[in-house]
Amino acid sequence: MKKAIFTGVCTALVTPFLDGKINYPMAKLLLRRQMDAGIKAVVLAGTTGESPTLSDREKIELFRQCKDYAKDECTIIAGTGSNSTAHAIELSQAAEEAGADALLLVSPYYNKATPDGLFAHFLSIAHSVSIPIILYTVPSRTGVDIPVSVYKRLSRVPNIVGVKEASTDITKIAKIKNACSPDFCIWSGNDEYTVPIMALGGQGVISVSSNVCPEEMLSMTQAAINGDFESAGEIQIALQPLMELMFCEVNPIPVKAAMACIGYDCGGCRLPLTALSAENHNKLRAYFSNI
Repeated sequence: MKKAIFTGVCTALVTPFLDGKINYPMAKLLLRRQMDAGIKAVVLAGTTGESPTLSDREKIELFRQCKDYAKDECTIIAGTGSNSTAHAIELSQAAEEAGADALLLVSPYYNKATPDGLFAHFLSIAHSVSIPIILYTVPSRTGVDIPVSVYKRLSRVPNIVGVKEASTDITKIAKIKNACSPDFCIWSGNDEYTVPIMALGGQGVISVSSNVCPEEMLSMTQAAINGDFESAGEIQIALQPLMELMFCEVNPIPVKAAMACIGYDCGGCRLPLTALSAENHNKLRAYFSNI
């Protein structure tokens, strides 16, 4: 029986920069804030962590420093996906050696692998490491959706424990539940889909918004875990304006601006991402001034 890496909330942590380099002291401060709020797992170097513009060396150092800091207080999930299987294997092995507790593997982007190619890609990586793996589908960014038939095959692999589903097809969640074994976990990859996905048997969310409001996201998912979907729904409705602001421009531009609004200067995004527009910055400031 596979064990869920986490239930409830895992924060997809932003990567803070200072003078063009990773600001490791700020990264640890952000991690401490999450742990103090009760968050038990974070993803490093995911989409929100600007993985496309981090070098492999930066990623490994980020994994190492954060794991050394968190120790057993927080599960460190390393984003090691690539559209090159060989590169993903190399980075995944290095992340495991650096102390990462688990891996998040996005589906290969741009080259649009077939279902058989997706299966072979993930299987090759899984066989190269011993730590748990979370698959990650986000077709709006990668250009390909992982079919349920591929999940069914991969769910039999011992160290592939579940998927971060960031598609917008809620019916797919029910299809995954029907096709895969009960111990194959599903986590929402979209904050605004968290409660519906948990109502269909999902284990929680890998969240952008929890960078800003970890306690509220935890309360929402805990209510869902407890079967109190009325309360969970009320919290999600209350958080919806913030969730929408977090995606008013491409992630992580808005969340980095939001972190600055609440007192955590994480620097800007690396090119080709640019600063939040003045119009949306005003919306952010208005939101935080009214809460």
